[in-house]
Amino acid sequence: MTRSARLARWCTSLGAACLLAFGSLQAHADAGDLRARHAEMRDQLRNNDFGRQLHIDSAETSNSLQGDVYAVLDHPFEKVKSALQDPDAWCDIMLLPFNTRACDANGNSLTVRIGRRPDQPVEQAHPLNFSFQRVAAAADYLQARLNAGQGPFGTRDYRISAEAVPLENGKTFMHMRYSYGYGGAGRFAMQAYLATAGANKVGFTTNGVRGAVERNAMRYYLAIDAFLDTVDIPVAQRVDKRLNQWFSATERYPRQLREMDRASYLSVKRDAYGKQQTASAN
Repeated sequence: MTRSARLARWCTSLGAACLLAFGSLQAHADAGDLRARHAEMRDQLRNNDFGRQLHIDSAETSNSLQGDVYAVLDHPFEKVKSALQDPDAWCDIMLLPFNTRACDANGNSLTVRIGRRPDQPVEQAHPLNFSFQRVAAAADYLQARLNAGQGPFGTRDYRISAEAVPLENGKTFMHMRYSYGYGGAGRFAMQAYLATAGANKVGFTTNGVRGAVERNAMRYYLAIDAFLDTVDIPVAQRVDKRLNQWFSATERYPRQLREMDRASYLSVKRDAYGKQQTASAN
């Protein structure tokens, strides 16, 4: 029997205090697993065509899609941990991709409105109601999750998770996962998109529906990175700097990520951020 299994059995008779100890042990194990993953991927992270320490993977089942991004962030772990365990920070992150029209954080709940078009009126955009969970926030390990039950076009079970461990020289290793499920209607909608508007789209390691989930995972990773890069600059400059930085990062991969020109992107996003700031002030 493993150490974790023995402790779990012991905890059933000792109550909450022991459960906290088990949670700490689990976080320690997860931190070890992620550090081992970094060691395994060291060459892939350093030698690639992304121009940064990054690796992308994806998977498809009969009713789900998953995209994974592994990356070395040029930010200290404490800064990453502070940002990614804050639901309000996640709203700022989620607003950066082109098709997010609004985000509202209320405690551990986030309502993210996804539009068919970047300029679609907010009230017509589909709401994704995420619950936010701080799974672990230890001295050497962070894990946060966003879960939403229902999405647009027959999609469901949306999951966005981020886990991170500190590295040497003030850097952080992060694994971010974006996934969702779908039924018959969702599959039909994806096939229709790939046959029309998405016909010329490509992924980073493959095409088709896996390519689509890779693109979205990459957009969210770049949003996290842009948020971290701009969190310490003066508030008055933060939004425009963040928007321009995210757009510039996506332009390094135009075949996969380009959807519009910079001026159009900045116009719709300044409007979205302005409305969010007005709503927060009220």
